[in-house]
Amino acid sequence: MRFPVSKRRDVATARERGTRAGILAAGLALALAAPAGAQTFAALPAVPSVAQPTGAAKPIAAWVTFCQAYAAECAVDRSEPARISLTPALWSTIVAVNKRVNKSVQAMTDQDHLGTPDRWDLAEDGIGDCEDFQLLKRHLLAAAGLPKRAMRMTVVIDEKGEGHAVLTLITDRGDLVLDNKTSQILPWHRTGYVFVKRESQDATAWVSLGGVSSPVTTANR
Repeated sequence: MRFPVSKRRDVATARERGTRAGILAAGLALALAAPAGAQTFAALPAVPSVAQPTGAAKPIAAWVTFCQAYAAECAVDRSEPARISLTPALWSTIVAVNKRVNKSVQAMTDQDHLGTPDRWDLAEDGIGDCEDFQLLKRHLLAAAGLPKRAMRMTVVIDEKGEGHAVLTLITDRGDLVLDNKTSQILPWHRTGYVFVKRESQDATAWVSLGGVSSPVTTANR
């Protein structure tokens, strides 16, 4: 049965109030229990590559709305490390969370799912598009002890020329990208994407990464 948009939003609100913590806790437990797979710590790049911010950038409108509803997810704690010091154990956690979320969330555009062009959330009902995958990954990784300040939502132009959201992990082995289109975690410069902008590490704001085209939305599965 397909509810009207207003009804689906009411259902989503009730779910957020009553079950969000349980869903996310269960997701974290599953992720940490998952095997790390073939990507090994030893195979990480020996020479780090970093995407350098070039100035301020305008946020995605749906991110602004998301931050109003999920303020803790957007808050920047400058006492946290700005980089993740990777260890084999942390790497295994990152790989496991990335794979588990990619497998457990059903990909669907916000238009098809919620009747709206772009909405950011934590995929509480198990359905989401690109940014919802990445926000959930960050939430779970932060719950596992990784510094949120070093995990930045990032807007790119993908291989189709469309706006797309990924999660950049700023690490001592370079900027690494978590994506829902693949479970391979790649250095940013090997993704094939044009990097447009990402969340700032110093404030609840965005910084430019030099990409000339800035999409209005990231409404991409």
